[in-house]
Amino acid sequence: MISWPRKWWPRTLSAQLVVVTTLAVLVSNLAVGLWFETTQELLTETSLRERIADRAASTATLLSGIPAHEREEAVRAMSSGPWDFRMQYGRDVQEPMNADETKLASRVRGWLQPQRAKLPVSVRMGMGEIPANPKQGQPRPRTGPIIEIVVPVVRNTQLVTRFLRPAPPTWPVETVIAGVVALFTSVAAAAFIARRVVKPLAQLAASASEAARGGAATRVPEEGPDDIRRAAHAFNAMTDQVTRTLASQRQLLSAVGHDLRTPITAMRINTEFVDDPDIRARLEANLEELQDLTEAVLSAARGVGWGQMRKIDLAALMESLCSDLDEMGELVTWETHSAAPFSCRPNEIRRALRNLIENAIAYGKRAQVSMLAEPQSYEIMVDDDGPGIPEKDRTRVFEPFVRLEASRSAETGGSGLGLTLVKAIAEGHGGAILLENRSGGGLRARLSLPREAVAT
Repeated sequence: MISWPRKWWPRTLSAQLVVVTTLAVLVSNLAVGLWFETTQELLTETSLRERIADRAASTATLLSGIPAHEREEAVRAMSSGPWDFRMQYGRDVQEPMNADETKLASRVRGWLQPQRAKLPVSVRMGMGEIPANPKQGQPRPRTGPIIEIVVPVVRNTQLVTRFLRPAPPTWPVETVIAGVVALFTSVAAAAFIARRVVKPLAQLAASASEAARGGAATRVPEEGPDDIRRAAHAFNAMTDQVTRTLASQRQLLSAVGHDLRTPITAMRINTEFVDDPDIRARLEANLEELQDLTEAVLSAARGVGWGQMRKIDLAALMESLCSDLDEMGELVTWETHSAAPFSCRPNEIRRALRNLIENAIAYGKRAQVSMLAEPQSYEIMVDDDGPGIPEKDRTRVFEPFVRLEASRSAETGGSGLGLTLVKAIAEGHGGAILLENRSGGGLRARLSLPREAVAT
């Protein structure tokens, strides 16, 4: 596949519209100019041949009416500029003529009187030379494309007419100026239309990106062409609906959280009155699991996209998190990395990284954390020594409440929402999470975060 057009082709819609319009006008002007010049050249060529044929025939007719001794002086007087006349005596030896030469010879015969039209007329087109004529200010012979016509004057006397064809004319200055004016006018019009179309689209894209990053989406001005206005109106209506839906969701989640915590607390108090220690222990374990599940559901549902974006040192955040877990007795190692400036919602990133590290410790005994700075992104790797995950299950584990019993023991606990939350946080920052089995054994969780953190 040829890649150079992508390299040189502009990326923005406005630039593409201007470039396409410029190329279209340029190509059309060139095509019209070539067609005009070609047609004009054909007309000029036809007119030129008619003029040469008429001049040769009329001069031969004129010479036939004057005395023979005056003809030489007459042809010398008529030779000027691109025209050269001379007398030829004896029988004319004709050479084979091509189609154009034969056609022009027939045209010359049509201008002659009937009795002389029966005599041979020959035409030759090609390079030739017109001798110098000092009386006409031409001290040197001139060489170039010549049309030579031999016309009978009287029997055994012919007039040789030579015409030095002028150089083909260049494009008129007026035509070039008109083409340049048309080109600049079309480019200005294209730029005006591109601005009217692209500006609202740019505002819409900026508002959508701000909303995707968790900010408040600004309303897009509903102006411009009808199609753009309808798109802006639809976007504003959509953002209004999404804002209302999310507000209702937060209110509902707050109510659910409050309503769930109250009966759980009451049930926890009631367990104190259970005499059987085994039953009390099982009830407390069930309540603890229900409490954890409730908190996890609330965290997963409302914990992504609500914080404000801030610029932090991603390497320092990871080092702090690993140090905290290490002090708690967890098997965590961190490969020191240089400063990594990153704009994000820090609490969410910390939560995602903590979930990945705790998963690695729970299912793979230890977590080895490292980071690689790519030109466009930061790649964070969390490796463990566990059994890994079959390829067919690496997508399914991101679904809510999915736990792989074949490789994850139920005794390790967890609600099945950890990776779901990690995926939501990664995508909320325009990144992605990928699970892959290591060649030497164990699982690698790769969290990819774009440096600009533009949400998708």
